[in-house]
Amino acid sequence: MNPAFFQDMAPPPDLYAVDRALAAELRWRLPADVAVIMGPRYEALGKATTGELLALSEEAERDVPRHVPYGPWGRRVDELRLSPAWKGLKEFSASHGLVAAGYDPRLGSHRRVAQAAMLHVFSATSASAMCPLAMTDAAARVLTDLAPAPLRDRLVPRLTSSEPASFITSGQWMTERTGGSDVSGTSTVARRLQSGTPEGDVYGLHGVKWFTSATTSEMALALGRIDDDGAVVDGSKGLSLFCVDVTRNDDDSGYLGITVNRLKDKLGTRALPTAELTLTGVPARLLGEPGQGVRSIVGMLNITRFYNAIAASSAMAQAVFRARAYSWKRSAFGLPLAGQPLHAATLDAVEADAAGALALVMELGWLMGKAETGVASDDEKRRLRALIPLAKLTTGKQVVSCVSECLECFGGAGYVEDTGLPRMLRDAQVLPIWEGTTNVLSLDVLRAEQRDQAFSAVLSWLSDGVRGLSATLPTSALLTLQDTATRLVLAAQAASAAGGSILESRARALALTTGYAAEALLLAQTAEKSGKSDAVQRFADFVSHRLCLAV
Repeated sequence: MNPAFFQDMAPPPDLYAVDRALAAELRWRLPADVAVIMGPRYEALGKATTGELLALSEEAERDVPRHVPYGPWGRRVDELRLSPAWKGLKEFSASHGLVAAGYDPRLGSHRRVAQAAMLHVFSATSASAMCPLAMTDAAARVLTDLAPAPLRDRLVPRLTSSEPASFITSGQWMTERTGGSDVSGTSTVARRLQSGTPEGDVYGLHGVKWFTSATTSEMALALGRIDDDGAVVDGSKGLSLFCVDVTRNDDDSGYLGITVNRLKDKLGTRALPTAELTLTGVPARLLGEPGQGVRSIVGMLNITRFYNAIAASSAMAQAVFRARAYSWKRSAFGLPLAGQPLHAATLDAVEADAAGALALVMELGWLMGKAETGVASDDEKRRLRALIPLAKLTTGKQVVSCVSECLECFGGAGYVEDTGLPRMLRDAQVLPIWEGTTNVLSLDVLRAEQRDQAFSAVLSWLSDGVRGLSATLPTSALLTLQDTATRLVLAAQAASAAGGSILESRARALALTTGYAAEALLLAQTAEKSGKSDAVQRFADFVSHRLCLAV
């Protein structure tokens, strides 16, 4: 026994330097000219995640947001007191161009792949600052597509700025007490205040928004029903989309047309201000056509679900690295944990899982970049439509199981608050919930199939891709993937033929199996293109972990 012994743990890593899966993806995903532009940016960002960003993140987690409803003399002030580090995280995000990269014309159709790698390196050390970035990017996309030119030209350059002094973020005010993903019960009413302004018609919004993340953002997108002289259309068809400028009253007595009821006391993401708001005529500008709000937020959801999947891949990669680093420091029964065969196999499985999530994120980025720059084929657009919900739901389930497994690798220390490890699991748990739960997104895949045959496009891509894989890949893993793809197509055909409640009841299993099979295919393609033995091993480990029976 050594009474002077004290265990230590590796700090959060520079994922750009240590994530072998990320290196393998970038080697074949980025053309040489884009790699030249992005290489120095990745290196600078990665180094900052272990220094400046880590310090900001830890301070923001210690000094969580507070709501001060009243001033010392009883005036309503609705002050949201944030750590200075939260502002620092916003400035850090701008200076590294994390949102701007998705709109950089120099990167061409590879802009979203290049951006995904940056966000993957950033997210796990961001104290949930990834959330406002997701909504900011989504707002930029929606305003670019729908806003009148004066409104677009005022806001989009600031939402996509890489200058901290001009960069603004956006919130989303969608959820109400009646429900989350089902917005048809939205009760917020919009009453016209002014027509024909250069930036669009102005309405006053009245209602309660139950969850508003990044409440301190300078603007927000919100859904509401236009009250046309007392005539309000119920259901989803009556919803319109609005852009809100979030401003303080001139005398600083709270926000213009907004009362902050409270900050939410959440399981995780505690550094992120999430509030419940009452809207009392807050001015907002109509985006798109009246009654087309649900259709108008499709572009927004595509972006936020993309970011959600990246947040999952980032959290998984960091958790795996920290568990693996600890396994070399911690000994049991005369050997480092890394030398224990069962423990080593467990670490290989979760590392492969993280690599699979990243591969799916990168494929999503590649398709999104092509779609946004107008070079995607019709088949790629259809595949993208289904792959967005599939990627989000699959990585959302993976991240919770992966981070939980990695915490278990630390034994009792993984359950102790001041190690910082429990926070990783709490923050991971929101990712299956944000932007649509697993069941909601599984049904969204069915809708995508009914409207665009989008799920069929994914299955065709999967079947064709599996048939095109090289026989040099590990035989057992290759045969298992081929068998999975064949059985998946048959199961989808049988469920589709049954229809109705049977099809719906099988949607979740079909979606998750498709997500895992897609990750396996992409890992196989990465292994072929990179020619690296570690990439081949990750493919084999992933198939064994996710597609094989337990014994």
